[in-house]
Amino acid sequence: MIQKQIKEETIVAMKAKDKVKVETLRGLSAAFTNELVAKKEKPDAEISDEDALAVIRREVKKRKESVEAFTKGGRTEMAEKELQEQKILEAYLPAMMSEDEVRKVVEAKKSELGINDKKDMGRLIGMVMKDLSGKADGGDVKRITESLF
Repeated sequence: MIQKQIKEETIVAMKAKDKVKVETLRGLSAAFTNELVAKKEKPDAEISDEDALAVIRREVKKRKESVEAFTKGGRTEMAEKELQEQKILEAYLPAMMSEDEVRKVVEAKKSELGINDKKDMGRLIGMVMKDLSGKADGGDVKRITESLF
């Protein structure tokens, strides 16, 4: 289970005195607890791997947004820290599909649904994301879909 792996790696990081990794993994453990509470389960229960991956994806997305904001604000040291945390978290996610693979899926779904009009682009993106949930980044899917119209 991912939650157990995170706890074990937190201990290893503590022994190695890797401050950034310890902070990141502790924050992730707290996010797991928050997810359990939000689902009206006991805070000390085990979170499913599916839910854990969803939480990790959310945390990675937060880090990406923070990096953009800190970079725009000229806070490069904070952007660097967020980028380090993002890389630590991404290590727990399954490998994402390449742009070429996503493009093939989008093109196949487009022809399957017979979508030729830009106004149906949202429906196409939704269907592709349903098929590729967790395997492709939503931003990539959107950008590739927009390029086809």
